[in-house]
Amino acid sequence: MSDQPVDPANPVAAKAAPAQTPPAGRHVDASPVERDAVVHAGVEAAQQEHAPAAPERGGRGAIEVVDVRRGMFGAADGGDTSGYGGLVRQVALPGASERPYGGWFDEAVDVLAEVLDEGGPGFDAAIEKVVVDRGELTLHVTPAHLLGVCQVLRDDPDLRFELSLGVSGVHYPHESGRELHSVMHLVSVTHGRRLRVEVAVPDAHPHVPSTVSVYPTNDWHERETWDFFGIVFDGHPALARIEMPDDWPGHPQRKDYPLGGIPVEYKGATVPPADQRRAYS
Repeated sequence: MSDQPVDPANPVAAKAAPAQTPPAGRHVDASPVERDAVVHAGVEAAQQEHAPAAPERGGRGAIEVVDVRRGMFGAADGGDTSGYGGLVRQVALPGASERPYGGWFDEAVDVLAEVLDEGGPGFDAAIEKVVVDRGELTLHVTPAHLLGVCQVLRDDPDLRFELSLGVSGVHYPHESGRELHSVMHLVSVTHGRRLRVEVAVPDAHPHVPSTVSVYPTNDWHERETWDFFGIVFDGHPALARIEMPDDWPGHPQRKDYPLGGIPVEYKGATVPPADQRRAYS
C-alpha cells in the first residue's frame, strides 16, 4: 500500500486511493449495513453461548405427522374472523425414545418390564412404545393390557404410582386406526414421581378397559371422557353422561363435531352462531 499523500485536486487519484485506517481510539461512523452485520454477529454469538446443550439421554425417535392444520379454531369453510386464516402448522407426535432415557425413567421402565415379563403378558406385548419428551415420561399401553399395567404401576414397591390425577381424551381425526386417545396422569406420592399412561383406539371401535377398579378416582373422569369424546370404558360401574343431557347427540370435544351455537343478543345487535358468521377470506 502506498503511503504517498493524495492530491485532493486530482479526482482520479482521490477515487483510486485506498481507504486509510483511522488512528486507534478515534470513533468512525459505520454504515447501516455494517452496523447490522455487527448486531447480527453479536446476536448469533450470544445465542451460541447461551444455547442449551443437546440432550445426552432419552434420544427422540422419528416424529409422526398426523395432520396439517390451516387457519385457526378449526374453521375450514368460513367463519374464521380472527385474521389467522393463513396459518399452516403440522400436528406431530413424538416417536419412541431410545435408551438411556435419563434420570429415574430407566429404573422405572426396567422394573415395569421385569414384573410384566415374569408374571404378566410381557413388556413388549403390553407396552407399544416409551416416549420421553420435554422431560416427561409417557407409556403407550395396548388397550387389552391396560388394567394389568396400572396394577403393577400402583402396587409394585419400586414404582408405587398410587394416585391418578384423572382421565382425559384427545381426538386425532387423521391418525388412521388410532383416532381416539385416552390419557391418564399418575403420581407416585411415595417416590415423588409422575408419568403419563396413554391408550389409543380406533374411532370404529372406541373401547378401553375401565380403570376404576385400580384407581377409584377415575370414576367421574371416565364418565366425562365418554361424554365429550365418545370413548367407551368397558367395566365402568355407571358409564353415563356427566355434563351434557342424556339425549344429547354426539360428543362435543371431538374435532369433527360441528361448531354450532346459538345467536347472542348484545346491546340491540345479534351475533350469529360461529358456523353461520361471515367469512373474510
